[in-house]
Amino acid sequence: MKIKEITNYLEEIAPLSYQEKYDNCGLIVGDKDADLKAVLITLDCTEAIVDEAIDTGCNLIVAHHPVIFTGLKKLNGSNYIERTVIRAIRNNIAIYAIHTNLDNLHNGVSAKIADRLGLINCKILAPKYEECNSNVGSGIVGELAESVESKTFMERLKTTMKTDCVRYTSLVRSTIRKVAVCGGSGSFLLSNVKTLGVDIYISADFKYHDFFDADTNFIIADIGHYESEQFTKDLIYDLLTKNFTKFAIRLSKVNTNPIKYL
Repeated sequence: MKIKEITNYLEEIAPLSYQEKYDNCGLIVGDKDADLKAVLITLDCTEAIVDEAIDTGCNLIVAHHPVIFTGLKKLNGSNYIERTVIRAIRNNIAIYAIHTNLDNLHNGVSAKIADRLGLINCKILAPKYEECNSNVGSGIVGELAESVESKTFMERLKTTMKTDCVRYTSLVRSTIRKVAVCGGSGSFLLSNVKTLGVDIYISADFKYHDFFDADTNFIIADIGHYESEQFTKDLIYDLLTKNFTKFAIRLSKVNTNPIKYL
């Protein structure tokens, strides 16, 4: 089996055309025609992840975040990106990124959050191709089966999403029923969320002034970037293991979150 059989399959599910213009999805390092030994799935690709791939005999890393995002002008090991790429090349390890093309699927990254929260009647929050395909786009909006008291919901959110910190605005809704979510950095969807009549919007990476944008209309809950996407590994794992059974597919055991909390 060749590496391209995995990458082709992933691109059938999440076509590269679905990625945002700024993104860098696809095969970033390596030869698509190389024989596949085993796959390591991770959220981020770092030096520690390449070492894990070496130790576990994996020659393909499938990461959510692209290790090369804005391009490389030099390759001399001066930062972690260059060192990661160099180590991968030296050890014949391919690196593949499935990022905003997976974010933009109706059953993608944000849907994984919705599933964990028990949301029903889910739909894309901001369709990418509204005129022809409402199942592609950013975020998910759905409902809880029953309304939940706001403080109770916030406590459940912290536990369910396994986060050490939730930054949130005033609990302007006494109960939560309609919920919007977006994995990763979701402040760009605030204008869309305002039109949906949601009780809470859950995402990450909100800046100070972004929190004012909720006004008294809904609650913003920032659960952290890594925390909002950590279950993406499981999503990719499920996609691959259901269709490929003749070689090892491993979930990385390395926590790549660069942020620590006191």
